[in-house]
Amino acid sequence: MGSMIGLLGTALYGWSVVVYRSQAREIGPVAASSIKMWVAMPLMVFMVFLLPGVDSIFLPLAAVAFLALSSILGAVIGDTVYLWSQQRIGVSYAFPIAMSFPIITYFLTVVFLAEPLILSRLVGVAVAVLGVILLSNEQNRNGKDNDIPHRLDLWGIAGAITTSALYAVGIIVLQVGIEGVDPISGNFVRVVFGSIAFIPLFAFARHQGMTRPTRKAVVRVSIAGFFGMGVGSIFFVTAVASVGAAIMSVISSTAPLFAIPVSVLILKERLTPLAVGGIIATLFGVVLVVVGF
Repeated sequence: MGSMIGLLGTALYGWSVVVYRSQAREIGPVAASSIKMWVAMPLMVFMVFLLPGVDSIFLPLAAVAFLALSSILGAVIGDTVYLWSQQRIGVSYAFPIAMSFPIITYFLTVVFLAEPLILSRLVGVAVAVLGVILLSNEQNRNGKDNDIPHRLDLWGIAGAITTSALYAVGIIVLQVGIEGVDPISGNFVRVVFGSIAFIPLFAFARHQGMTRPTRKAVVRVSIAGFFGMGVGSIFFVTAVASVGAAIMSVISSTAPLFAIPVSVLILKERLTPLAVGGIIATLFGVVLVVVGF
């Protein structure tokens, strides 16, 4: 059940990414990231009042610190560093490197959370990551991704590696912070601190000359953010609490898998044989990770 919830949250995120990509010319990445986080805030306030109650958000200080840190490392710093890396080395290089984070996550859970080292699960992680890389590269080619530079940029590569590490540490910290905490209350804390952290980032981007997004783009990104970041993050945190960081990191990295049908329909991208191979490898890897025999 936890894996299914995680897949549903990943699907919502994958579908929302297609919307963000379709509006890329009308809204900057920092603005899109900020808006989707801010849109999730009212939803989380409503969910807290509706289900666990206001008293549930008064958590131990240690839990609040871990939950806040998980949001800042992943959704704020991690995403921002990734966007910076993407600008320097292109999506086709930055994304595969960043999406290697399930491998780092798995070893971190073994070392710091004392989870057993299961060979089939390790193979599943590697196969799933390979599938995601194949899938993403094909999507970038089909989408006429011409942002790949013609020189080796060590800073850009370092940024992508740093992103992978931040994502891995962020989800590990989330597993520690969410233990014994209601997932909705825990996600409320994450969204609050994430929303606050994006305020200076947005202001800095505006100061650096970030163009004002169009009204149409803001509306579409807000709707996608409501489902992708708002509803999707609830499922994400619930899944981490249920199945752990190692399994959920692999599940969450499969977002391109769910984005493909929407990309084909809306962005008119082609489904190539190599992309089909990536889909099969990703699904096989996820099964190995979840079963973990």
